[in-house]
Amino acid sequence: MKRSIQAIILLVAMLVSFNARADHDQVITYDQLPEVAQTFLKQYFADKVPLVVTVDWDDYAIRYSSGEKVEFDKQGNWKEIDCRSSLVPTELIPEEIKTNINATFPGAIILKLDRNRRGYEVKLNNGLEVEYSPTFQVIDIDD
Repeated sequence: MKRSIQAIILLVAMLVSFNARADHDQVITYDQLPEVAQTFLKQYFADKVPLVVTVDWDDYAIRYSSGEKVEFDKQGNWKEIDCRSSLVPTELIPEEIKTNINATFPGAIILKLDRNRRGYEVKLNNGLEVEYSPTFQVIDIDD
């Protein structure tokens, strides 16, 4: 009986420590970002003040005092740009997406741009989210 209680306690302790590590972001300095990410940030977010830079097992994240957030993969390639209340730099938006958004939602502003192996997802200031395939075909619109 005593042995089974010890085993249960050990199992619970292992699960708690695993969960704590899985969600653990480590704060790092700006200089610890991959060079590719630093170059990107200097080019597109030079006027912003970084609030915190973090790393976890699969990406880097930079949060700015003005509310923006940029995520990079381990190689320093951008994954997500979330500008919340300002627009995503237009140079970063693929032409096909800009053309589609301008034609379909005139006057809409892209606040968030997410890139992954399934394509792109954009969030607009009108509350809509538009998902694109890797070939820039609209595959979903969500409100």
